[in-house]
Amino acid sequence: MAILKVAVTGSAGSGKSIVCEHCKQRGLNVISTDWLARRLVAQNSPLLKAIVNHFGNKVIGPDGCLDRRKLRQIITADEKQRDALQQLIHPEIIAQMNAEIDELEKKGKPLVVVEIPLLFEAGLEKHFDMIVVVAADKELKIQRLMQRDHVTRNEAKALVQIQLPDSEKVKHADFIILNNDSIEQLIRETDRFIRSLNQKIFKTA
Repeated sequence: MAILKVAVTGSAGSGKSIVCEHCKQRGLNVISTDWLARRLVAQNSPLLKAIVNHFGNKVIGPDGCLDRRKLRQIITADEKQRDALQQLIHPEIIAQMNAEIDELEKKGKPLVVVEIPLLFEAGLEKHFDMIVVVAADKELKIQRLMQRDHVTRNEAKALVQIQLPDSEKVKHADFIILNNDSIEQLIRETDRFIRSLNQKIFKTA
């Protein structure tokens, strides 16, 4: 039986990482494409060198690692630069993601949850059997990003605005987790999602 591939997506600040971390704690196999990206752009990696080759040394911090905030400022202000970055990193991330999914399938795992922020923006929705959208009000996402990443309101707003709005994402969702309340409520909604997965895969409650 083929492994069931579940994508968890949502805009920055939506809470999808909390959802996926809880899925992991509940014993589900979880792949984070953000973690894959961080591994791929490690210091002195070929992908980091390719990024520097395009954007220049200004995206490298004093420690020799990628300055993610500086790179974010560039791509939120310039669509062409954003497209250029995606062309550099997306093929590498997708290859790594598929390799990890294949490995889990070989081990006979019934399902995998993949945290993938730019699912729709990258046109990857057809790679998955089920799509879960974590949605939240725009203002809440901005406030969360300001607190989490210690960025200005304008920086947080710019990041939210370059991503597909939740109203479009939920049209294509098989399951929606709304995160406009407390962390405890988000966990309860995530458990509801996990129960639905168990029913689908294991025919259990």
